[in-house]
Amino acid sequence: MYIWKKNCIFALKMYQMTPKEALHTYFGYDNFRPLQEEIIASVLAGRDTLALMPTGGGKSICFQVPTLVMGHENPEKRLCLVVTPLIALMRDQVENLKARGIHAAAVYTGMTWDKQRVALDNCLYGPYHFLYCSPERLESEEFRKRLADLPICLIAVDEAHCISQWGYDFRPSYLKIAEVRKVLPGVPVLALTATATPDTIDDIQDKLGFEEKHVLRKSFHRENLTYVVRRTDQKEEQVAHILSRVPGSAIVYVRNRKRAQELAEWLKRRSNHDPSQKGRENFFSIDYYHAGLTTKERNERQQAWTEGKTRVIVATNAFGMGIDKPDVRVVIHYDLPSHLESYYQEAGRAGRDGKRAYAVLLYNPQEDKAKLQKRAADTYPPKEFVEAVYHKTMDFLQIGAGSGLGHRFTLHIDQLCQVMKLPVIQTYSALHILSQAGYIDFEEEHETQPRVQILVARHLLGEYNLSFEQAELLDVLMRSYTGIYTDLQYVREADDKKTHEILVSLAQRGIITYIPRSVGCSLTMTNERQTEIYLSPEIYEKRQEQFVTKLKAMYEYADQNQFCREQVLLSYFGETNAAPCGHCDVCRELFIQA
Repeated sequence: MYIWKKNCIFALKMYQMTPKEALHTYFGYDNFRPLQEEIIASVLAGRDTLALMPTGGGKSICFQVPTLVMGHENPEKRLCLVVTPLIALMRDQVENLKARGIHAAAVYTGMTWDKQRVALDNCLYGPYHFLYCSPERLESEEFRKRLADLPICLIAVDEAHCISQWGYDFRPSYLKIAEVRKVLPGVPVLALTATATPDTIDDIQDKLGFEEKHVLRKSFHRENLTYVVRRTDQKEEQVAHILSRVPGSAIVYVRNRKRAQELAEWLKRRSNHDPSQKGRENFFSIDYYHAGLTTKERNERQQAWTEGKTRVIVATNAFGMGIDKPDVRVVIHYDLPSHLESYYQEAGRAGRDGKRAYAVLLYNPQEDKAKLQKRAADTYPPKEFVEAVYHKTMDFLQIGAGSGLGHRFTLHIDQLCQVMKLPVIQTYSALHILSQAGYIDFEEEHETQPRVQILVARHLLGEYNLSFEQAELLDVLMRSYTGIYTDLQYVREADDKKTHEILVSLAQRGIITYIPRSVGCSLTMTNERQTEIYLSPEIYEKRQEQFVTKLKAMYEYADQNQFCREQVLLSYFGETNAAPCGHCDVCRELFIQA
């Protein structure tokens, strides 16, 4: 290892690379997008930087290019630690970097400690430039100690609004980044987010321990994106009408899985019986997407949509993170989101190619206002209910008082609610509140990989009259996973139906323990079970008040018809001097009246 490092250092010191050279050499671009060059210069100057860039603005280049430049200048400081909550995006970026000849690794929830150790060793001794990790990994003291030994030159914090109590997606695990900074003195931070209000901007910098406030921002103005609110009590018909009038790729966002599937199926039936669509190949090819699908199903549906084989995807907000499809012509919101931050981010997935695109929000004044009021009550149920959910969940998982610290469980909410007689939606909310309060770490819709442990000693397997397929699979498992006799191991061999059936047959005979792949939530005990819990005003009352304020802003955006839609959005994000866009539904109506 020393020889590699010595030779590598000598070779790389012979050549200094500029940011533009890195951009061209590794990514094939000749010029930076607006703001990217300023952000990269700030990072290379060693300044803590908060970068606000709209969705699709090229955030990853802002930490990838300076890392490669710094690595060329000093291979002893060549590694960027990238903190991101999106495991799918993490994997995609690692694969994309590898395809470009750049070494990258990822560490996330669900990986065995052995695999994490291998990834960290690769980053220490190998020619690695990027280590992606989920924020939950930062809660491990052992992981933080290992980071101190790595040649880290930059900490990149993606979705940085998650660290702020004023952000719309606060995650307590992000607060551990401040502790990571203590073991990496002198390493600058680049925080990146697509949506942040002025309060959130200040809070991000405080929580990340910026030496001085430093914000670089690109205007949230989108010249080519037309914002429209359609008042209607027939939303399905409006979706069909819009899709028939606006050709090209489309996303339709809905609030829940059931509606995603039902609306997709309704649109398919509608298009099959619509004579105006006859002969229009692929015009109404439709599918649905939500977090309850398996990873394979989600990947296949996203890929079909990305490649244009599916024109319309009807989806919950699980769809969209990390998508880089430039030619989306329309994004329709069937239901009102909970806040303008998520609306702006989701709507902003339209028109990234710079051509005309539309963001359409469907609005039924009476129904939608009632739904928002119910959403507020469901999202912040009474404190007594939250405490009841805590104790019932502990009982369901059989965790006794004073125990459970560090243990991780797969939690199927439907089973929990059925056994403990709890309402589903409020239970989800209660678990999120408990997570924010630090009692547990709750992650929705985590797909657990299949796990196997062999229970019968190798020399005794001959007594079991195994079939050829059973013996062959066991041999592969024994050779591939050294700890498979002592503990459950995550195995990749169980991906196909035939292998799954063989593993089930072996488990039925008592030869192995087999836990199949499943989609559920994960719950990690960040504290031992308490006899009673306390929800501080910062965790409950203040966040409840903030949530209601955001709902009100979302409702007012949809309900008003006096001010330019884009002006309202930009003002919410602190841009108070924007001119009317001239092409939203309000601007066009005012022009007609004039």
